[in-house]
Amino acid sequence: MDLKKRLELGQSKSQTNEIVEYVDGRRDRFKLLVEVYKEGPFRLTQRAAWPLTICVEKWPYLLDPHFKTLLNFLHDPHVHDAFIRNTFRLLQYVDVPKRFQGEVADHCFRYLQDRKVAIAIRVFSMTVLNNITRGQPELRNELKLILEDQILQSSAAFRSRGRKVLKEIG
Repeated sequence: MDLKKRLELGQSKSQTNEIVEYVDGRRDRFKLLVEVYKEGPFRLTQRAAWPLTICVEKWPYLLDPHFKTLLNFLHDPHVHDAFIRNTFRLLQYVDVPKRFQGEVADHCFRYLQDRKVAIAIRVFSMTVLNNITRGQPELRNELKLILEDQILQSSAAFRSRGRKVLKEIG
């Protein structure tokens, strides 16, 4: 299957399901989908994100060899918000490898505290941080303080997710 050509045709649930079935947990096919996702243009990145997310939910191990590549894009000041949003959406479903946890946490804390960043990015960052900070009391406390500070002045989506995270933190 030529994933790029398929995604150029548009986006639909049936097409997304066909792509997920095509990947079927295979690393080589997933790698092709990641290539389309990161190479863009913007519209193809958007369209590749849906099947990519479903694949990561079903087969989290597929993301392992692509962490560094995806994280490198987050250092680019010109990267589109859609790439950031969808990357953090993916990271919600995996255990971030120890060697990347510091870098991912730094990005998440930065996005979470920046009120100019899109709400979806902030909310996904919150979830990723919640996952990373389990078993790390000092980072957990920092996350708790940030959420308590921001929760009342934020959107409904932020408040909803923030309450869930705060409840889990205790």
